[in-house]
Amino acid sequence: MVSDDLVVGIVLTGQESALHATATSSCAVSQTTIWDGELWLNNSSFSLKLNQKGGGTRTVDTSVRKLLASRRQIDDLAARKKSGMSIIPTKLLTTGNYIKLIIALGRGKKLYDKRQTLKKRAEERDTRRTV
Repeated sequence: MVSDDLVVGIVLTGQESALHATATSSCAVSQTTIWDGELWLNNSSFSLKLNQKGGGTRTVDTSVRKLLASRRQIDDLAARKKSGMSIIPTKLLTTGNYIKLIIALGRGKKLYDKRQTLKKRAEERDTRRTV
């Protein structure tokens, strides 16, 4: 059984892992999918240097990267995803020589929950304006 948080490995090239150490990577808008029995990370951005000498122009690489998890963990994630849960990458970790990713299971808000949240925000904004 998979808990709510799961630490998985990520397949990176040497340049990408070196750039993660200098904090030029982000998983803020990335998403995780299960395709062909494997776990994949989409839209994670790594800023890559094109030219090492001189100015060193940078480009953002958002290619798909493979995540490393056991077969049992992937099967449990796939079953929970079919039941309506989403697999969300939350944090990139540097542990020793390895770069790992924490993924979590979550469920989206229903429409009535979104309406209640918007109503609360509007009420709080109105009270701040009056004060």
